[in-house]
Amino acid sequence: MKKWMFIITCSVLLLTACSSAKDKALDEKEELKKVSVVLDWTPNTNHTGLYVAKEKGYFKKQGLDVDIILPGEAGADQLVASGKAEFGVGYQESVTQARVQDVPLVSIAAVIQHNTSGFASPKSKGITKPTDFEGKNYGGWGSPVEKAVMDSIMKQENADVDKVNFINMGDTDFFTAVKRDVDFAWIYYGWTGIEAELRGEELNMLYVKDYSNKLDYYTPVLTTNEKMIESNPETVKAFLSATSKGYQYTIDNPKEAADILLEAAPDLDKELVIKSQEWLAPKYKDDADRWGEQKLDVWENYASWMYDNDLLDKKLESKKAFTNEFLPK
Repeated sequence: MKKWMFIITCSVLLLTACSSAKDKALDEKEELKKVSVVLDWTPNTNHTGLYVAKEKGYFKKQGLDVDIILPGEAGADQLVASGKAEFGVGYQESVTQARVQDVPLVSIAAVIQHNTSGFASPKSKGITKPTDFEGKNYGGWGSPVEKAVMDSIMKQENADVDKVNFINMGDTDFFTAVKRDVDFAWIYYGWTGIEAELRGEELNMLYVKDYSNKLDYYTPVLTTNEKMIESNPETVKAFLSATSKGYQYTIDNPKEAADILLEAAPDLDKELVIKSQEWLAPKYKDDADRWGEQKLDVWENYASWMYDNDLLDKKLESKKAFTNEFLPK
């Protein structure tokens, strides 16, 4: 009888302990605040810090349960501005355009410090300077910004943008397009340029920032909306604290960070992700004092360039378009 009483007592204690542990786990899970961050495109090395922060538990330590989602038909800017998502990945260009239309988007961190984009072409095309754009086919996505940027750098060499044939190549792959329809296109070197290296295809690359400091803008950026900042500043701070740690880990450990991205997005090309991550790692923070830092003159320079090129209806109030307030000190 005593033996059975002992067994029953132990079983009750064990069940109580399990129940308590389960309740504690549930309580901890319930305490996490659910938020979402919408990507601007399919997962790539611009986003690695977010995936690292999630995988390493940095978000969880800040009390957040973060869902990283693809934009779908509604872009990240639209979802964030409307409050359907708390955070998003965007661009200084789109935030600027949104702000002058009184859309309450706010940039809260620069993912990369300097513009890594430019006009690229196979070396065989012989396009080594802006004057070489004349008489060539350019493959773009139909944005007025493209022609304005091209015009501004071509003017520096007395070349005429109207002599360039603009073709909307939609979602056509860069490498397919330059072999079939176009001579050059606008790319981010950290992805398409690295892919060209791996393919053994030599490119001529003309970075737009090399032609004007006004074109050295932030792309991409992390965004939220004004209501989020006003009503949930601690959540914004917690999100950026974890995200900053994720990008710092990526800067310090590009190979391990690449593996985390590949685990989250296994359809990506492994060699491309690893090589891209190595190339991009030092460029996240670059010459800034901390990851994510944004400068007022960068916002003012690009906005004035857009306004001067008739891309904005009115001048931007730059101080309202971005903030460094929530970055870790």
